[in-house]
Amino acid sequence: MARPASERTNRLARFGFGDRAAEVLGPDGLGLWDPTTQEPVGEQAAGLIAALSRAGDPDLALRQLHRLVEALDRNGGRRELVDALLVDNGVRRRLVAVLGASSALGDHLVANPDQWTALRDQNGRAPEATGHLEPVDGPNPVAALRLAYRLALLKIAAADLTGGRGLEQTMAALSALADGTLRAAYAIAAAEVGSEPRLGVVALGKCGGNELNYVSDVDVIFVAASDDDLPAATRIATRLIEVCGLVAWPVDAALRPEGSRGPLVRTLASHQAYYQRWARTWEFQALLKARPAAGDVALAQEWIDALAPLVWHAAERPEAVDDVRAMRRKIVDNVPAREMEREIKRGPGGLRDIEFAVQLLQLVHGRADETLRVTGTMPALRALVSGGYVGRADGETLLRGYRFLRTVEHRLQLQALRRTHTVPADPAGLRWLAAALGYTAEPGRDAVESFKADWVAHASEVRRLHVKLLYRPLLEAVARVPAESLRLTPEAARRQLEVLGFADPTGALRHLEALTGGVSRTAAIQRTLLPVLLQEFADAAEPDRGLLSYRQVSDTLGSTPWYLRLLRDEGPVARRLARVLGLSRYAADLLARDPEALRLLADDAELAPRPGDVLRDGFGAAADRHEDPVGAIRAVRGLRRRELFRIACADALSHGSLAPSPVLDVRGVGTALSDVAEATLGAALRTAARVYPLPSGLTFAVIGMGRLGGYELNFASDADVLFVYDPPPGVPDDAASAAAHAVAEELRRLLGMPAPDPPLGVDADLRPEGRQGPLVRSLAAYAQYYSRWSKVWEAQALLRARPVAGDVGLGERFVAMADRVRYPAAGLTREQHVEIRRIKARVENERLPRGADPATHVKLGRGGLADVEWAAQVLQLRHAGAHPALRTTRTVDAIAAAEEAGLLPDTDAAALAAGWQQAARVRDALTLTRGKPGDQLPRHGVELAAVVRMLGRDDPGEFLDDYLRTARRARAALEHVLEG
Repeated sequence: MARPASERTNRLARFGFGDRAAEVLGPDGLGLWDPTTQEPVGEQAAGLIAALSRAGDPDLALRQLHRLVEALDRNGGRRELVDALLVDNGVRRRLVAVLGASSALGDHLVANPDQWTALRDQNGRAPEATGHLEPVDGPNPVAALRLAYRLALLKIAAADLTGGRGLEQTMAALSALADGTLRAAYAIAAAEVGSEPRLGVVALGKCGGNELNYVSDVDVIFVAASDDDLPAATRIATRLIEVCGLVAWPVDAALRPEGSRGPLVRTLASHQAYYQRWARTWEFQALLKARPAAGDVALAQEWIDALAPLVWHAAERPEAVDDVRAMRRKIVDNVPAREMEREIKRGPGGLRDIEFAVQLLQLVHGRADETLRVTGTMPALRALVSGGYVGRADGETLLRGYRFLRTVEHRLQLQALRRTHTVPADPAGLRWLAAALGYTAEPGRDAVESFKADWVAHASEVRRLHVKLLYRPLLEAVARVPAESLRLTPEAARRQLEVLGFADPTGALRHLEALTGGVSRTAAIQRTLLPVLLQEFADAAEPDRGLLSYRQVSDTLGSTPWYLRLLRDEGPVARRLARVLGLSRYAADLLARDPEALRLLADDAELAPRPGDVLRDGFGAAADRHEDPVGAIRAVRGLRRRELFRIACADALSHGSLAPSPVLDVRGVGTALSDVAEATLGAALRTAARVYPLPSGLTFAVIGMGRLGGYELNFASDADVLFVYDPPPGVPDDAASAAAHAVAEELRRLLGMPAPDPPLGVDADLRPEGRQGPLVRSLAAYAQYYSRWSKVWEAQALLRARPVAGDVGLGERFVAMADRVRYPAAGLTREQHVEIRRIKARVENERLPRGADPATHVKLGRGGLADVEWAAQVLQLRHAGAHPALRTTRTVDAIAAAEEAGLLPDTDAAALAAGWQQAARVRDALTLTRGKPGDQLPRHGVELAAVVRMLGRDDPGEFLDDYLRTARRARAALEHVLEG
């Protein structure tokens, strides 16, 4: 008894077929299905039905097969096909795959049913799918060529869909088929024209790169040997374009000089003249994929060879890198908004992202590395990875993305042999595409969801790496280096090093050979980096020192996986490192002790000084993790070293294109260094208090004085401090003093232990009675001393007093006590004013080092830091009692407040502020360049040049004149203040 129709439909629905499948498969159709039993008519029929059900579109495959069988029935070949499908697994897999994936190729087979035999095994092997074109002859060569083209395309598609060819083999076969079509069309055109001039056809684009897809324009350029060849060559080229359009695809000659407005064919000489004078970057970018395809291939190769030198120097144009980036942005902008999310070629994360990144890297690095001069995207990407220009992981990610996107593109285009790069939006179209790509349902996720997940993953990774590679700052730097400097013989390299200013070019060459010798990947990456780094070292006063420091860092970190990858890939790290090493011995020494601090150069945010509260918490936590006080201070010193390197780099990079944002100015440097000193003192105090616990209730504080109190430390400053304690009731004074004294001495001992890092000296000489007085006093003792015995210079010293560590409440009480001393309500008496002037003269006479030049000593010289600070402090002692705005520990803020209150003429205020800023900046630069403290600005020589470069200036003589002029004005302003 026959089953109900609904059950018949449901039975076939299990195979993925629609409602009409029973009719097509039944006795009146293919005869594979028994309507009575609702089962296949036999084991072979079951195998064929199962194969049809696995096609990209089972209903399409079944329908097309039925049409093909009917077409063969008219020719008497039905039985042969059906028998072959039932017994020959190879032909069944290929034919069903084609019929289920491509309605266009199915229609072609229905129109030419005998061609199905091309899918049979040949002598026990799968049919060739190399893109070979059968010979074309007969009365209608164009029609014959079209038939031969479709037959070759059928073989390629069958091998592609059944795994007989990988993506690269498929693209190569399609490109070979295009070449054969161009050659056949050329022969047809030449025969019709009646002459054969010297005319070369050059393939560009995907065809030139041997990576053609199923339906694409074929980009070409036509080149003739001479003017005499032009008339016939133009007729042949015109007819070739027409023939190819009738046979297979449009031929696009718009990449020729002047585009569609220019002549279709030019002579070799005309091409050379155009590319030498007028060609833009994108035109050279297009030539990366040029190769001979048809016609006079020797002439086509001569054309390629003649233009190659221009291609491999195109990246040296100032605008070249930006041109490529702008062209990529323009392509994205031209994608219709409604298609942006579904574009696998032009949209973000699409094929163009990979191609543009690869081509820009080829243009820049291929000037010196001939292994990059390949036409295909995948071979070029592999060469970039082998040469160290792209990381292995990044390269493999891009290769996977390229394979995935090109495979999606192939399946989309095969469906109707229509040029498309857009994933369908409708559910049916998505189901077909997922099935055609081989996706199947998984637990909890259907095939479409699996496809979408993979697509999103690949697209996001492609976009991320596109941005990383295309916008890599090192590209511009490498592009600016002439190709001749990227590839030098030893003797030429030595001469080049002399030109760059290396004092010992032979020694520098030894460093270069050590860094770049051999065939390792490390050496390859160094060969990419060093031309750029040498340019940066050359901008420093001592290039040899910068190169030596770089070699030392590379010797330490060269085997570390992240080191060279960081220099190559991460923003401006390589150039920043070169600038820092070339300018600053101080930073180079810090980096030698903590090479991993190099990572800070990758990100502007990492070069920004850490807030004081963050530093205090971090330093304190590091100290607390160690029970041993020596281990605790070692950990704190390690953090301090990292912070000093951060600040030194930010300062060294504060001028020029490599400067972080925001730029760290001299006041920011002082604040940052003061915050680091505070955090160090706080952590040392916590550690010392663990060694010598204070009695219950006793509070202890560290008061910052001098430049620490004023947030004006420089890289070589000691920490001027006072130690104060406040005993609780009931604790004898002697016991409290002894406990506080033990903590202070332990703090000084811990921070004074020998270490390779820059020391933080703890100087308590500004305490009452100086070195003869007790190291630690109680708050009451300080109050008693200052109220009874202090002199005006001690009140002056208190102007920059502020709490920096220890008990907050005690620090605030100390400041309140100090306010009564340092901000006298009545200002200065005449005697105090005379005393201040006497002390200032004594400081200049006695403290200025022997042999120092008073005009250029940045601390104690005329118009130096001491002069400006003295002027600010005199104004504060005179007026802060009546003007609260002057009650600040910062020098420049005090000057600004005095100007605002009308206590200082604006010209003097400007002169003092400029003098302080200049002297502080130069003092920092002296320490950074020399690697050790220094207050004497030299008047000539390498040290002066180094300071000038550190400050972003070029002319030492001009800079020195500016310094002396600014210092004279600051000195005159001080004298005006002292005269009162």
